[in-house]
Amino acid sequence: MPSRAQAVIAAAVVVGASAIGLVWRFGTRTARPSPTTTALAAEPARAAGTPHGVQGDGGSAQPSGERTSKGRELPRGGRVVFPEHRLVGFCGTRGAPKLGRLSGNLAARAKTVEGFAETYAQGRKPLPVFELIAVIAQEAPGAEGLHRRRVPDATVESYLAAARAARALLLLNIQPGHSDFATEVKHFERFLREPDVGVALDPEWAMAEREGSAKRVPGASFGRMRGRTVTDIARYLRGIVAEGDLPEKVLVFHQVNERVLVEEEAIEAQPGVAIVKSIDGLGRRESKIKTYDALVRTLSPGVHPGFKLFFDEDSEGGHRLMTPEQVLSLTPVPAYVMYE
Repeated sequence: MPSRAQAVIAAAVVVGASAIGLVWRFGTRTARPSPTTTALAAEPARAAGTPHGVQGDGGSAQPSGERTSKGRELPRGGRVVFPEHRLVGFCGTRGAPKLGRLSGNLAARAKTVEGFAETYAQGRKPLPVFELIAVIAQEAPGAEGLHRRRVPDATVESYLAAARAARALLLLNIQPGHSDFATEVKHFERFLREPDVGVALDPEWAMAEREGSAKRVPGASFGRMRGRTVTDIARYLRGIVAEGDLPEKVLVFHQVNERVLVEEEAIEAQPGVAIVKSIDGLGRRESKIKTYDALVRTLSPGVHPGFKLFFDEDSEGGHRLMTPEQVLSLTPVPAYVMYE
């Protein structure tokens, strides 16, 4: 069964949704192009140095976090994410606007994200999020044969500077292709040692943990992740938090349907890590709610619910994007709302 964003499909598709997830069928909608067929902007090589005081797109250097008697804090104060905050963000990557709106003028995007975040506060502190797709699944195998492309460190640095200018969190979204999550997450360790950088895992694009997937192309079929992988990454982040006396790290895992995550009961909450399960069903409101209701039933203890909205796919066929009021009426109320 083909996947959604980035899929390279010869025919166009129309989206439908069941109570558990997505149902795809051939029809009239043009599929979104793979990053290998999208014109990616040329990116400069990373300049020498660390993320501290990096220069953003048109922005000034930003500090890496305030040092207090209690250690460094989150961008808007405090060291614990939930239940004080509600996270609201955009996703995307440089040079590929079809993969999300978090590209182009990041200062302008930050103002938009801020506005969205404020509408979702409802008794919590709004905390904006930049979810940068830092590892992008690819149709082509590439030099390493892993069907994935990492963005340069210079791109992460520019997004981090923009996030800091907006007092927002930066999450590094990982689409590992035929690599594995641990390898790709650890590649960005120097950024993860900062107080305002977390991780988002996207199992839809993870082929390594799916049996018989050696010849499968990401996007042509769903990938898969095991619950213990989430726990392993959470333990790794826990160690970074403890070593650096950092505030809680956010660890998101996206779930489009019940098949991309198996053995969910193996997910174990870790001190210093706020784990979020972001439910990614798309389409009309009724279908999204059914998908959400079905997938929140299996939330592991200590895992917080999240919800994803799609500006384009959710509003096709004359349907309207869900409003903040409608999203906040979900049960349980999402702790993280992300827009693509």
